[in-house]
Amino acid sequence: GFLPPPPPLLLPSSPPLLSPQESTVSNPIVQSTTTPKKTSSPEIKIKIIKTYQNGRELFESSLCGDLLQEFQAGEPSRRRHEQKKEKRKKRSSRHGAGQEEEKYEIGDLVWAKVGTYPWWPCMVSSDPQSNVHIRLNKRGVKEYHVQFFGSVPERAWIHEKRTVVYKGESQFDELQAETLRKATNPTEKQKLLKPQSQKERAQWEVGVGHAEAALQMTREERNENYTFIYIDKEPSSAAPAADAVSPPRVTSKNRPERKQRRSKGTVCETFGDSLVSCEGDCNGLFHPECIGSNSGTEGELLCQECKTGSHTCFSCKVAEGDMKRCSVNGCGRYYHETCARKFTGTTTDTRGLRCPQHSCATCSISEQFPSHLGRMMRCIRCPVAYHTGDGCVAAGSVLITPHIIICSNHSSSRKNGHFSSPVNVGWCFICARGGRLLCCEACPASFHPECLNMEMPEGTWLCGECRAGKKPHYKQIVWVKLGNYRWWPSEICNPRLVPSNIQSLKHDIGDFPVFFFGSHDYYWINQGRVFPYVESDRNFAEGQVGINKTFKKALEEAAKRFQELKAQRETKEALEQERNSRRPPPYKLIKVQNIPVGKVQVHVADLSEIPRCNCRPTDERPCSQDSQCLNRMLQYECHPQVCPAGDRCHNQCFSKRLYPDTEVIKTTGRGWGLMTKQDLKKGDFVMEYVGELIDSEECKQRIRHANENHVTNFYMLTLTKDRVIDAGPKGNLSRFMNHSCSPNCETQKWTVNGDVRIGLFTLCDIAADTELTFNYNLDCLGNGRTSCHCGSENCSGFLGVKPKSAVVMEREEKVRNAKLKPKKRKLKTESKQSHEYYCYCCGEGGELVMCDKNDCPKAYHLLCLNLTKPPYGRWECPWHQCSVCQRAAASFCHFCPASFCRVHERGQLVVSALDNRPCCSNHDPQRPLGPQASPSQVTVKKEVLEPGEEGDCNEEEEHDDEGGEEGE
Repeated sequence: GFLPPPPPLLLPSSPPLLSPQESTVSNPIVQSTTTPKKTSSPEIKIKIIKTYQNGRELFESSLCGDLLQEFQAGEPSRRRHEQKKEKRKKRSSRHGAGQEEEKYEIGDLVWAKVGTYPWWPCMVSSDPQSNVHIRLNKRGVKEYHVQFFGSVPERAWIHEKRTVVYKGESQFDELQAETLRKATNPTEKQKLLKPQSQKERAQWEVGVGHAEAALQMTREERNENYTFIYIDKEPSSAAPAADAVSPPRVTSKNRPERKQRRSKGTVCETFGDSLVSCEGDCNGLFHPECIGSNSGTEGELLCQECKTGSHTCFSCKVAEGDMKRCSVNGCGRYYHETCARKFTGTTTDTRGLRCPQHSCATCSISEQFPSHLGRMMRCIRCPVAYHTGDGCVAAGSVLITPHIIICSNHSSSRKNGHFSSPVNVGWCFICARGGRLLCCEACPASFHPECLNMEMPEGTWLCGECRAGKKPHYKQIVWVKLGNYRWWPSEICNPRLVPSNIQSLKHDIGDFPVFFFGSHDYYWINQGRVFPYVESDRNFAEGQVGINKTFKKALEEAAKRFQELKAQRETKEALEQERNSRRPPPYKLIKVQNIPVGKVQVHVADLSEIPRCNCRPTDERPCSQDSQCLNRMLQYECHPQVCPAGDRCHNQCFSKRLYPDTEVIKTTGRGWGLMTKQDLKKGDFVMEYVGELIDSEECKQRIRHANENHVTNFYMLTLTKDRVIDAGPKGNLSRFMNHSCSPNCETQKWTVNGDVRIGLFTLCDIAADTELTFNYNLDCLGNGRTSCHCGSENCSGFLGVKPKSAVVMEREEKVRNAKLKPKKRKLKTESKQSHEYYCYCCGEGGELVMCDKNDCPKAYHLLCLNLTKPPYGRWECPWHQCSVCQRAAASFCHFCPASFCRVHERGQLVVSALDNRPCCSNHDPQRPLGPQASPSQVTVKKEVLEPGEEGDCNEEEEHDDEGGEEGE
């Protein structure tokens, strides 16, 4: 029932390299700031008195003896210091004498309390550097070396009083309660009462499981199964203070075997004039001493990875598995495909993988600007890149060169890429209420699980913005949590723009300075203690009584500054849009023909295979549109060496590029367009549609790449089954022609020199200064549709949808007119059967079902008949059936479909005042078409003549619904 012992863990015994700031020893001498008393003489005289440092006499100084009394007054404090020092020595000697009395031995299980962490199960072990498990600290107190149980191998020296013998998991609650009872500081109590994070709780449970399994073993078995195995027992030296400006250098002698960083710079992350380029696939820059002087043959420099052929993934730093090289020229980074896909900027095309260091991480998330255009600042340690400038780069990134940075993800205070102790808010970011919250491990965000429609997850959890990689930026207004102060509005500042004394303060990678509104102070902070300020936060203090004046002032300044930055962003975006609207997007002009890409080939026919027309050179306009040229009829272009007309041939527009004078214009609501500068006749050749000739697979790759980069403009035209013309990167002026549901040009496929080409020809006479358009006949992929803005009368509303036909437009026009103002119409008898154009029930037009009974002109809507589809076969309307028993009707209402048989006609119909025509009980006999009549009973019908009955048919009229008056 116990967990099996874990495998031995490989753990470097050396402590981590101290930062230059931490390694610098502070001056132990504290200078006196006491102002000397004024004397009668302006001269300054020096007198030596006794001065102590760490209990020892150092040197003596004073100003004219005036500070002698102050020095003598400080003697009692120095005497007390000496007494404490003597007591410490005595206590240390007592401990040294009794050092043999060890409380724990190697292999003992104990609980250990470190900082604000809960009591943690661990095992006493030997220090790998000193080979002892017990020592005396500077104060002469015993400390034991322990290794912690859990999923992460960690070790530490623990004070004797912060250890308790491990007896079982049930002991934990008692230890926590005892620690809480002894705590006197309210802040410490609050930290102890704070619940464990999910990540910390999971690690603690793993550690307790191992401790419970180890409790059943003997001390020797625990030492054999659980003692860490150290691979490097030499201590690491701290970086000297002189190297605080640049990162520590790593030479080829002490460089770890698999820890060299493949980056734009060097292995040692420094830059200079002595860099050389690796001649292998990585294209990296290195110092000669970093890759060794004997690398490769003479004249060839290869890095360690290129020599062995085993490249490391630039994301996870692991050399195992299938690697893919970035397809961008000059990049040369290698990735696992799964690692590269974790970044939003990764794309693929026919050439291969395009790594995320060629697209801005910020723009890939915001989708406002093209992420792959512009100059980039790339991280030297991970696949992250940003556009240059404060608008995109993540706050806290360290600038090494104008295009190389160390991004904010590489802070030494992070664990597993996230800040070890983010300060989460006590309310939900969605509903702004407290309760049981789900906290993000990288930022202060908190949510209710039910507000996110999810269950409480296990382990580490990140909010949506942190999972997407969203970071704070410079010149951004944020809320900051510092110490015991409340959340305070602040602005993130660029470190280059803050005062020099603020720049010199101790900080780490990922920290950035913030400017506190109201108090006008500065402080270095990280992402775990800030969240964005929104425009509605300016009303935060409304309704609050007794609010701090400084905080109120800070809210006012933050609101004002937020509006200033917002106006700056809007102005910048407007200028960018205006700059882009001045000229069309860049492309490469093609003057000859389509350019094949990849495996696509351009077919060239032999002269013997080209058809020969029957035109003669003596004709007025041989091979012209007015001639009877056989090649023109079959849409073949004549070849100059085959056509009998020779140079007088008028069927060589593709080869000679006989294009009319055109101009690219800016349209209203439809982007750029193409306008003709001369009159064109129907059937004239406008120009050829040219571009890159690609296959269907490349077409799909380009469409996928465009969707990933939020590109909405496409210039692809299908040429044949397996070939597509893409005029996006390369083309001519035909790429600017817009779509129209009622175009004045069309596309035609012609055969030119044995290959199929696409030409644009006019459909009608076109006057000068008219925009040229053609129907794209767009083939939509997926369920999304692109709106059409051509403005034609028959516009379908979407690209790829067929324009409305004349019949549909005429029907819609009739329905529209009938709804607006129905007109009177006269029904005339004709020799052949005719039907009404309006429903006999509701009087409206539209799609109608007509009665098949002879001489019955009535028609109905399916909805008025309570039908879902047209009836099958011969159908007679309900006017010919009794409304009660469905038998053949004998009496009919002349104002609605109601009718009755001989059995049920008694008392159902009465004579109306309108020409004595019978009506049912649904109508007022005095005013059968009055306001009491239903709208479905406004049509006056004609009496159906019995077979053999002769007589003239009376003219009948349809009356206006609004009038309600009787008339002819």
